[in-house]
Amino acid sequence: MTEPTKGALRIVQPGEAESHWQPVPANGFIEVHVAPRNTAMDTPIGFGRQHVAPGGYVREHAHDKNEEIIHVVAGRGHAIIEGERHPMVPGTTFFLGRNRVHTFVNDGDEDMVFTWLLLPNGLEDFFRDIGRPRTAGDPAPTPFPRPTDVLAIEARTVFAPPTPGSTRKPT
Repeated sequence: MTEPTKGALRIVQPGEAESHWQPVPANGFIEVHVAPRNTAMDTPIGFGRQHVAPGGYVREHAHDKNEEIIHVVAGRGHAIIEGERHPMVPGTTFFLGRNRVHTFVNDGDEDMVFTWLLLPNGLEDFFRDIGRPRTAGDPAPTPFPRPTDVLAIEARTVFAPPTPGSTRKPT
């Protein structure tokens, strides 16, 4: 009898993930736990965790070639999806199909933390390209601006072009 081919195995302990500080308006940081650049895989996915600082937010955007799952693990805030407001509290899960315009806002007094899964992957490249390397335990840097070419970075990664009237602007 032939032994079945086994796929890759990756285990990421706290503090071991690739991590990047994020610019305004989100501030906070992200961690990339699983992506094609760190794990051999048959189906290209990206999976990680994002911390959005109090008063921070993830700008309005959509993904035209990707599906996304967001699962809130700590903190509080709200999502605006296609103009409709939804609470973000621990245990809330969102499935966002292609071209669903969304934003996430931390209106609480502690980091809002959620996991993200993108299929196919690519979000990890965006976070790396707009962020600054982070080591677990480092103090947060002074808030810093997004790169001036953020819309070009979005276009070459996983973001749909901004729609007319979008709040997604480079500054």
